[in-house]
Amino acid sequence: MANMNADRETLRELADEGNEAALDRLADLVDEADDVEELSELLDEGSMRAGLLLTRRAAASGDLRELQRIADAGYDEAGNELDRLLKQPADAPDRDPHT
Repeated sequence: MANMNADRETLRELADEGNEAALDRLADLVDEADDVEELSELLDEGSMRAGLLLTRRAAASGDLRELQRIADAGYDEAGNELDRLLKQPADAPDRDPHT
């Protein structure tokens, strides 16, 4: 476990120096650790990979507000996903009829 933290620390240092690949890898590690708060912070720092990962999570859970927040933070695909969900018919096959 300490090795993963060291990796995250090293990746954070590289990302802070402008290394985009390190920022993307950091987002992947944070996502694997299920740390949504840190993933959101990475999006706020400009990580498009974090935006992608957060969008996948929000779309899977149908969280429209989170998709709007992600889009507002600069990840345009979240806006596209939000539009797709909003345009989905109420009786869509993947929608639970009891909700």
